[in-house]
Amino acid sequence: MTCIGPGNVPPEIVEKTKKHPCYSAEAHHKYARIHLPVAPRCNIQCNYCNRKFDCVNESRPGVTSEILTPELAGIKFEWVKEQIGELSVVGIAGPGDALADWQYTKETIQKIKAANPDMTFCLSTNGLLLPDYAAEIVALGIHHVTVTVNTLDPAIGAKIYQYVSYKGKYYYAKEAAELLLQKQLAGIAYLAGQGVLVKINIVMIKGINDTHIPEVVKKVKELGAFITNIMPLISAPGSAFEHFPQTSMKEINELRNRCQIDIQQMRHCKQCRADAIGLLGEDRSNEFRMCNRQTEAAPLPAAGPKKGYKIAVTSKYGKLVDQHFGHATEFIIYQGNGQEFTLVERRSVAKFCAGVEECGDEGEKRDNTINAIHDCQAVLTMRIGQHAKTKLAEQGVHSIEYCDTVENGLRHAATVLVEEKAAVLKGVKVG
Repeated sequence: MTCIGPGNVPPEIVEKTKKHPCYSAEAHHKYARIHLPVAPRCNIQCNYCNRKFDCVNESRPGVTSEILTPELAGIKFEWVKEQIGELSVVGIAGPGDALADWQYTKETIQKIKAANPDMTFCLSTNGLLLPDYAAEIVALGIHHVTVTVNTLDPAIGAKIYQYVSYKGKYYYAKEAAELLLQKQLAGIAYLAGQGVLVKINIVMIKGINDTHIPEVVKKVKELGAFITNIMPLISAPGSAFEHFPQTSMKEINELRNRCQIDIQQMRHCKQCRADAIGLLGEDRSNEFRMCNRQTEAAPLPAAGPKKGYKIAVTSKYGKLVDQHFGHATEFIIYQGNGQEFTLVERRSVAKFCAGVEECGDEGEKRDNTINAIHDCQAVLTMRIGQHAKTKLAEQGVHSIEYCDTVENGLRHAATVLVEEKAAVLKGVKVG
């Protein structure tokens, strides 16, 4: 029997927890969850982590096949809810950190919660920004938060974390681990004190933190954590720990048994992807990729100017708008009047985003990419960073995020351009 609920948890939250597959062992056979990948950035670099966007066949934290805007996340949620009746939980688990992209996370939850107040919402974080956003988390009505805490010892933390980026400054070695720990402990204590059920994830790394984990468990219990989840290391290709051996489940379970005397242990974790959908152990994320969604043809917009629109598209194979702006190695240029478009050329560019944490960096490659489409009215892309969006706007290029067929995307882009022009004209008349 799963023990649910510290004494300060309201009865309605206890009931929701019984339907949360990550917090209740009984629930994971009955209830489904959806992870919405709207938070690509991360503010720490763990030695076991290597985030990738297009990893259809991998199943581990930090992996997703697509990045969504809050608007697309809302559409995806409704689509999945129609198909999976047992859906009970909406989670934000990256693929970076939910709080590093807090505005996207917050907007996504607000949009879905407005029409689905009975849904349970949760998020996962490394905890670095918890003190900054804990009050907002509580106010938003998020009652389940997972925090990854791998150590209480800065010397051990220096072996696990390459760096921590906090408020524009990079920290390394023990200094980074000390800062991260300080923020984690303060945030956990605050959330637990407000009745939020805090789950602590701990990655067991042999020879690094394995003998230290019981101390972590005792400390987070003292702070009011609800449950701990000791997980085996998954050696991600390309990470600093790529060649570390994966911890055996026998070792994991022995440690869980030891720590069970202090706090209840999660034993059914599947170390899910950032876009996981369905029951634990029966991931249907590939089935529900946005670009697999059957949609009606976009309505024809009003005809545009005689010379037409020139629109750049980021697409992997030329059929779907399914590529991040920073990942593009070419732009497919279309020209048309808004109702009909013709492919006129392909422009090669150097990919400037080598990873999530590098997408916002200054660089000549990014500037060259932006300049490559300066003569277009718009760029149609699955996702684009704010800096690139601002730079494009300075050149008169409208950034339009979309995930559907190129044909529908071009019509959608033309509609946006028409509406934008109408709004500007209206503003001129009013002024």
